[in-house]
Amino acid sequence: MRIAFVNTLREMARRDKRIMLLTGDLGYSVFEEFIEEFPKQFLNMGVSEQNMAGVAAGLSMEGKTPLIFSIIPFATMRNFEQIRNDICYQNLNVKIVGVGAGFSYGPYGHTHHGLEDIGILRTLPNLTILTPGDPIEVHLATRAMMELEGPTYLRLGKAGEPNVHKTTPSFTVGKGIVVREGGDLSLLAMSTLLFRATEVLEELGRKGITTRLVSMHTIKPIDVDLIIDCVKKNKAIFTLEEHSIIGGLGSAVAEVLAEYGKPVIFKRLGVPDRFTKAIGNQEYMRAANGLSADQITKQILDIISIRK
Repeated sequence: MRIAFVNTLREMARRDKRIMLLTGDLGYSVFEEFIEEFPKQFLNMGVSEQNMAGVAAGLSMEGKTPLIFSIIPFATMRNFEQIRNDICYQNLNVKIVGVGAGFSYGPYGHTHHGLEDIGILRTLPNLTILTPGDPIEVHLATRAMMELEGPTYLRLGKAGEPNVHKTTPSFTVGKGIVVREGGDLSLLAMSTLLFRATEVLEELGRKGITTRLVSMHTIKPIDVDLIIDCVKKNKAIFTLEEHSIIGGLGSAVAEVLAEYGKPVIFKRLGVPDRFTKAIGNQEYMRAANGLSADQITKQILDIISIRK
């Protein structure tokens, strides 16, 4: 996902000299070509994320289009006050890019896990939140973000995420993408677990269950119409995210369902509400939190069987 983001940003920076990329002392393995081509459009702010957000706000007020880039906890939590007061309160055109969604940095421990970012940022007025699910969506989301006026948060994985889409889909901020149709249940997935959702679909299919898969690449504004359409067409709705089950995609969908008021089987699938003290690679950490394909499939089957 990082490569797709940087390549897209380079394409846009060639045409728009207002674009400024600020990093918190990381990303050189992917930014080297950007720095070489656009030395005056890149700033290494060092390990000072609060200052980086404040500088970005100032650059925006002077007509630039700044992006701040860091690992998710440092791009969204260490500088939250500056994002709230300097960027969102003033509705400035600053782009916040967080890399390492979920357990992407699993071996680094809890300090580097990106599990609460959406829950925190979703409370801020004026902020758009994009959570693309594969490199193709990252390309589309990056372009959409740079064309969108106002504060935007882009949530990325780290590296190696496979493409889910076989062709380039239509991409509109605030409108989910139906990846596959199915009549039994809807699985709404985001970010780094979109490909995992396709694995779950295959396992459910072997059980004779057809599943509608939706990529929820935008969490704010959430696609209310598509969620309601899932209620009308399917018996059950499940959300899937590499994020705490509190505050993220599942919570956003639950809010829509509660206000809609029609009964439907619903379950949030994500990281349990606890601190994870295990250490390991991303797949190990996912399995330790119930997010392997087999574990997710079992949870879905258990819920369906209980509610019949």
